[in-house]
Amino acid sequence: MPHYGLLKTDPSSSPPHLLHLPSSKRLTPKTLLHFYMWKSEHRRPFWLSPRQPESCGHTGFKLLCTDRNETALEIPKYKTFIVQEIDYRRQRIRLSDPDSCLARQLLSFDASGSPFSLFLPRSYTVLICPKDENVAPSFRSIQCLGNSTSSFFVTELEQVSSMPSSCHVFETLHLPYSFHGDINQQYLWLKWDSPDCGYCERSGSRCGFINNTTRQVQCFSSVNSGLHNTSLQVLKIICLSLMGPLIALSFCVGLVLCSSERVSSQIQHAMAVTPEPSSDVQVITRTGLDESTIESYKKVELGESKRLPTGSNDVVCSICLSEYATKETVRCLPECEHCFHAECIDAWLKLHSSCPVCRSNPSPAREGCN
Repeated sequence: MPHYGLLKTDPSSSPPHLLHLPSSKRLTPKTLLHFYMWKSEHRRPFWLSPRQPESCGHTGFKLLCTDRNETALEIPKYKTFIVQEIDYRRQRIRLSDPDSCLARQLLSFDASGSPFSLFLPRSYTVLICPKDENVAPSFRSIQCLGNSTSSFFVTELEQVSSMPSSCHVFETLHLPYSFHGDINQQYLWLKWDSPDCGYCERSGSRCGFINNTTRQVQCFSSVNSGLHNTSLQVLKIICLSLMGPLIALSFCVGLVLCSSERVSSQIQHAMAVTPEPSSDVQVITRTGLDESTIESYKKVELGESKRLPTGSNDVVCSICLSEYATKETVRCLPECEHCFHAECIDAWLKLHSSCPVCRSNPSPAREGCN
């Protein structure tokens, strides 16, 4: 029988259909709903501490619930990261920094002691420059670092040769390939290769231990039936908790409405004197490029080598994060020469007039460039 670690099954403890909330939390409908969702949406290889033993999951996949009701991942040697998304089919996880300064953690980040590794790593260089130094747009500022005399910037490794003479290299990092744009608004993408439960997820099954001795995993067609009973119990508790306040609220509203007709007259008077929206408010709209301008940019079908026409070594489209394949059509922007899947960049340019990587505004390609 597979062991999924979603419920307590010790017969000497509370019945298995009951959820066990952290003792520091009040038993409110909001807390119940959050804790139930928190437990049901995460599954093997992850486990929830401290209400589940590590045997319910795999070593290194420890999840926590913060005081702000956020799910966090604990990585050895580092403080916790906030979990934004878990892709069980592709075995990837998207993380953010709880202090909104991911760059500070990445300066010393090393996932070698965990089951995770960077997703499509690429070399980036962190620079230190004098305060208010005028640098090129390809050098992106790290706003949460620096002081009154110095500023930090990050750029691709191949751009270091064009840095100002007043700047110097602080650190070379390996970051996920998707690190484009403002680094202060980026996420940390990690992947895991073991245990390999992706094939179970893609087939609609769930991954579970064959037994707790060998710790080998196998696909199972359904999750413990106790989970369904648990959800019913939680919904019953929430409904009962809300019923009393709703009855009291209805009674109070009835008293107010029946006390006098002044309420109705005051509401009508308030509606009569409500000022109309000012005609001076300006509506700002953002538009992209027209079809003819987009079509003027170079479009090429990739050959067997999948090498981009600009000579770049990029292997992944920065918009959809999918690898380029033979006979796929790519479009390259003039001036900055960044390339993307044609359908991806066409949709982007219809809404935005700038390159999604360097934010430069490409001009229409000259005749004969296609």
